[in-house]
Amino acid sequence: MPTPEELKTRIESALPGSTASVEDLTGGGDHFRAEVISDRFEGLSRIEQHQLVYGIFGDEVGGPIHALSIKTSTPGGTR
Repeated sequence: MPTPEELKTRIESALPGSTASVEDLTGGGDHFRAEVISDRFEGLSRIEQHQLVYGIFGDEVGGPIHALSIKTSTPGGTR
């Protein structure tokens, strides 16, 4: 099972310059909440931003990562 730190590292590696915080919501290692700040989100809709993050994990979401809640924003604070 992935750890919050592993997910954080993967997000920040896939989106250079981003800042991520990841929390295990249940303690079971399969339900997570991620907050990601990245300039890559500039000009993207919220759906496109979330798809970008979900794409990092591919088929793991719905598998080992049963649930992943995402909050995205740009460094300027817009969502």
